[in-house]
Amino acid sequence: MLKWCSRSIFLQVVLGLMLGIACGLSFPEVSLQLKPLGDGFIKLIKMLIGLIVFCVVVSGISGAGDLKKVGRIGLKSVIYFEVLTTIALVLGLVLAFTSGIGTGANIHLDQLSTADAGALAERGQHIQGTAAFLMGLIPNSVLGAFADNNILQVLLFSVLFGSALNLVGEAASGITRLINELSHVIFRIMGMIVRLAPIGVFGAIAFTTSQYGLDSLQHLGGLVALFYVTCAGFVLVILGTVMRVSGLKLFPFLKYMREELGIVLGTASSDAVLPQIMRKLEHLGIGSSTVGLVIPTGYSFNLDGFSIYLTLAIVFIANAIGTPLAMTDLLTILLVSLITSKGAHGIPGSALVILAATLTAVPAIPVVGLVLVLAVDWFMGIGRALTNLIGNCVATVAIARWEKDIDLERANNVLNGKQGFSFQTRKLPTPAHQQEF
Repeated sequence: MLKWCSRSIFLQVVLGLMLGIACGLSFPEVSLQLKPLGDGFIKLIKMLIGLIVFCVVVSGISGAGDLKKVGRIGLKSVIYFEVLTTIALVLGLVLAFTSGIGTGANIHLDQLSTADAGALAERGQHIQGTAAFLMGLIPNSVLGAFADNNILQVLLFSVLFGSALNLVGEAASGITRLINELSHVIFRIMGMIVRLAPIGVFGAIAFTTSQYGLDSLQHLGGLVALFYVTCAGFVLVILGTVMRVSGLKLFPFLKYMREELGIVLGTASSDAVLPQIMRKLEHLGIGSSTVGLVIPTGYSFNLDGFSIYLTLAIVFIANAIGTPLAMTDLLTILLVSLITSKGAHGIPGSALVILAATLTAVPAIPVVGLVLVLAVDWFMGIGRALTNLIGNCVATVAIARWEKDIDLERANNVLNGKQGFSFQTRKLPTPAHQQEF
């Protein structure tokens, strides 16, 4: 058993999670000091994300052969993201409205503290418009994009750099080989960091349990329960259907990603597993150019879990403070959420900030109402991160299938356990001048 556990990151993460809960309940004062373990693990991952995105995207595009393929993948990704996030928003809105979640709470505005709400609303008002957002995609300098770890800016430069290598061809083969070899080194470092995941999960869970206690799960339990049921339904029905259409089964796919899902469960951050899932999706038989474009972009534009949370929380707040919502209010919530949900990733305290920005645009609901969800935001954050991660992984499979850039035989063999996975090797794209079309 010990030998098996020593080889399985998933079992180690589960063990770290259980020990974290036990430590948080038994030694609350000590556990409060363990937060840096979780934060440190996430920082270790984040320090490599920019380089990994750069290497994967550049290698994929430079070896893609046809730049039209890159354009097609980008367009198909945008279409897919818009359709799925709209479904998630509508699902959350419909279930929240029909269930009447929050109705009868009879919360009066004078009972709410406006301090936190005011600060969040002020930050929410600074959410960028479309023009400013598009300008923000362009870094002031290439090094600045990497230094700030701004994934969309890194992605933009990577696409340009990879496209230039593709066009130059054989004359730039040395640079292409250098980037491919660099990616080997970066993924080896990532393999070393991933071994620390159980420690990071232990620290994060110990701190959270000691800070909030298990009884905090019961606070606003109806909202939390409805949120998780909605997310589960979205994953099983909507994403399950997408997987079936793509030629794969959902449950073996989730089992294949179980280590990453375990890390997200403990840290409430999908950032912590971005490099691993990119590597695993390539191992599944998906082209590196598709993985390199869909995953980083999806982290900002395909937030299914966050979309469900946004509409659920808004209707809950309205019901809790006794604000009736007309059909025009519901349509406003839907349209505004469709825009604001795209800017969630990368903003500190993004969920509450974007919620504040959305409420600011819906006059019928006072912004101060968001104080109601502060107590359970962390627990809902776990569901958001898990659903976002699964949604982006499924999106990559769907777009790869749409683009015919997935080896289904290999994928089924991997999901059936016939081909193992290791961080020590990485499938390299065939250089453009060696490919046959």
